Amino acid sequence: MPDSPADTKTALQAEMLYNRLTKRFRHLRKWARRTGTGAYRLYDRDIPEIPLVLDVYGENLAGALYKRPYEKDPQEEALWLAAMAAAASRAADIPEDSIFIKQRERQRGKSQYERIQAQGVFRDVSEGGLLFRVNLSDYLDTGLFLDHRKTRSMVRDTAAGKRVLNLFCYTASFSVYAAAGGAAGIDSVDLSNTYLDWGMVNFKLNGFDAEKITPEQFTAAGRRGKPYRFIRGDGIRFLREAAAAGLRWDLIILDPPTFSNSKKMSGTLDIRRDYRELTDRCLTLLSPAGTLWFSTNARNFTLDPGDFPGFTVRDMKKATLDEDFRGKSHRSCYTFTYEV
Repeated sequence: MPDSPADTKTALQAEMLYNRLTKRFRHLRKWARRTGTGAYRLYDRDIPEIPLVLDVYGENLAGALYKRPYEKDPQEEALWLAAMAAAASRAADIPEDSIFIKQRERQRGKSQYERIQAQGVFRDVSEGGLLFRVNLSDYLDTGLFLDHRKTRSMVRDTAAGKRVLNLFCYTASFSVYAAAGGAAGIDSVDLSNTYLDWGMVNFKLNGFDAEKITPEQFTAAGRRGKPYRFIRGDGIRFLREAAAAGLRWDLIILDPPTFSNSKKMSGTLDIRRDYRELTDRCLTLLSPAGTLWFSTNARNFTLDPGDFPGFTVRDMKKATLDEDFRGKSHRSCYTFTYEV
């Protein structure tokens, strides 16, 4: 029986993907070995007809199928995904049982961070001489945002002796880099106990000791206690209370979700609407020689430096793009420092 048109199309696309991945893998594997990078972006819709994102994590591949602009029969889609996974396996010489592909849709609210499976496939990957735990199976995101690799390195390079605040810290990879750079103190804030505990694991993997406390304990302790602290709390509320307490930090990292409607928050967060309030509140907590790093994945985001009198605002997008994300990232990234 001859192949159906769908089978023929799938086979052609599988060969196209194999050829593209073979070329990318050959180039990026050399770069990764040279730079000590154990996790990197291999493919991101390079071929429009193949709407996948694929990342290398050591001896594994993890990624997702973007939502298509049309409905596709689930069984047909499963066969297509199996063919693409087989092509990726051949190209990267990675067994198919070490390839994890989920289905990604345009995210609103907290769905990007919710568990979609419970396989618990964890791996520890290297980056910049540090180790980070990733979950390849259960979430759309693995716990390590690869497009911030160079940003994290820049934070490490400037963290020595600094007091650091990491808001919406997720799994605290920025905080780990700051600790590796010799930060005098690091306060990592997030609403999720799951991610705070994950951040604590990342600290332990790299030999750093930290404690988890409540916002109330933080307010009562002030600068006392362990220098590295994880604080479960609403980022906006934390900023208000920190300002009321007269606290200051030398290095502030503000990398919030694009949108959040978590029940644990007092309201919703929409970065397009709220970025001015967030950045303004962070700037009131910045020490005179301090730096605020602000980043967002909101598409087509624009920021007017003129809205921040008294501060020098630098667009850091190009400076923070690494080899595997050139021409691919829509992330915006800025630094704020006091004008001299």
